[in-house]
Amino acid sequence: MGETIRIEMSDGAEIGVYHAEPSQERKGGLVLIQEIFGVTDHIRELCDEYASDGYEVLSPQLYDREHPDFESGYANAEYERAIELARKLHPFEQSLKDALTCIGWLKEKGGPVFAVGYCYGGSVSWRCAQLSDDLAAVSSYYGSLVPTEFIDPAPKCAAICHFGRYDMGIPMEGVEELVAREHPTAQIFVYEAGHGFNSDRRKDYHPESADLARERTLGLFKVVGG
Repeated sequence: MGETIRIEMSDGAEIGVYHAEPSQERKGGLVLIQEIFGVTDHIRELCDEYASDGYEVLSPQLYDREHPDFESGYANAEYERAIELARKLHPFEQSLKDALTCIGWLKEKGGPVFAVGYCYGGSVSWRCAQLSDDLAAVSSYYGSLVPTEFIDPAPKCAAICHFGRYDMGIPMEGVEELVAREHPTAQIFVYEAGHGFNSDRRKDYHPESADLARERTLGLFKVVGG
């Protein structure tokens, strides 16, 4: 359904961005932010699914400056390279700027703009909700920085977060602290699942939780105008 286009970012770099047009009446724009593994076939499938729901979707290839067209598996050397890119070579702030550029690109086309992110992208999308005035709503999936570095301030738009109770990388103590903040714009959901429960490529895939999180995401978008 979609194709990779190139968009100039705020630093002048042109990076690949997966672009999926809605297959029905356009409800708005959606920036979908990758896991640490890049814009993989799984991420492209998610983009296409949201496009089939009526959203024009952009998913930027965040690592293009360091490793063009990077896509990783979930184990061995590929996994180690993904960790290296996410934690050492690619600045988080650059990911944030690229996401904000894509938000602005969609904003110019009219209609509400939403963001959803998974894993690494969950942290990016939540941070965008704290900073951007151009978002209608955000759905953040198991971003490890959300209940730690970015627990405050409250998002500027309606936001929901999805966490797995058995996620070994995101201690529940941090999630509970996030809940205790009672940010008026945010809802926090905890699922009986582990990390990456939305991806059918991963060992912690939990279809019931994935379906419920998606239902909540689309419900939020609908409520705020999408």
